[in-house]
Amino acid sequence: MIKIAVPNKGRLHEPAMQLMRSSGMVVLNMGERRLFASTVDPEIQVLFVRAADISEFVFDGVADLGITGYDVVVESSYDVELLLNLDFGRARLVVAAPENSGIDRVEDIKPGSRVATEFPNITRRFFEERGIDVKVVRVSGACEIAPHIGLAELIVDLVSTGTTLKMNKLREVETILETSAYLIGNKEAVKTKHEKVEEVITAFSSVLAARRKKLIMMNVPKAALEEIKKIMPGMAGPTIAEVAAAEPMYAVNSVVDEKEVYSIINKAKKLGARDILVLPIERIIE
Repeated sequence: MIKIAVPNKGRLHEPAMQLMRSSGMVVLNMGERRLFASTVDPEIQVLFVRAADISEFVFDGVADLGITGYDVVVESSYDVELLLNLDFGRARLVVAAPENSGIDRVEDIKPGSRVATEFPNITRRFFEERGIDVKVVRVSGACEIAPHIGLAELIVDLVSTGTTLKMNKLREVETILETSAYLIGNKEAVKTKHEKVEEVITAFSSVLAARRKKLIMMNVPKAALEEIKKIMPGMAGPTIAEVAAAEPMYAVNSVVDEKEVYSIINKAKKLGARDILVLPIERIIE
């Protein structure tokens, strides 16, 4: 049995649950207030906890694996394994100041300035490394309001689009780190439950590999086959099969990057391809 800690709410919850569903680890009997849930795999159980607590749960061995933000892992400093970048929940942890503050770079910050943040450890380390003496004010949320109510002169907060900062007349001064969701592991569990942990990593990796990939299928005249093979090489080359048609024809299938689909279709049509299908892919296991 392995236990996976998953955020019980917030911006990482639904993407994490979608990843589990897409990878085949469908969660069963999940009620709104349940702390534990089973999955279709009897050897995998899910724990629903706060994203901020997942690093500690994994470090202590309460959970073998966890899904949480890289920023949370760095802030907590718990010694856990970073197993896989899950590529969702992307954001940047930035220093921000009021637009009228005159602060354009970190070096403009006056010693003794107050910085409001939910990430006191990261913030303290950052300013210590830059040799700037600041007072870190810990807040539990909505720190973008801190400069406007006199709580602090600056903030350190997560941003994705920057819209919230602009709405509150704040501007970015410098990025401290970039973050996204990660699969993390308890170091002992990664060793002792290696086979099951690898199953989970493979399942998640297969879903991530399938994103931004499409399966293109088309019927191609024999005369155009060699040229078609050049424009859709695929992962290991296209799959080709002879079609029972009145004229010499081949079915050509290939997995390609989503961004290449438009170009491939237009080139293929000019070469005489027809009956072209573009299909989504759920998982790729290499």
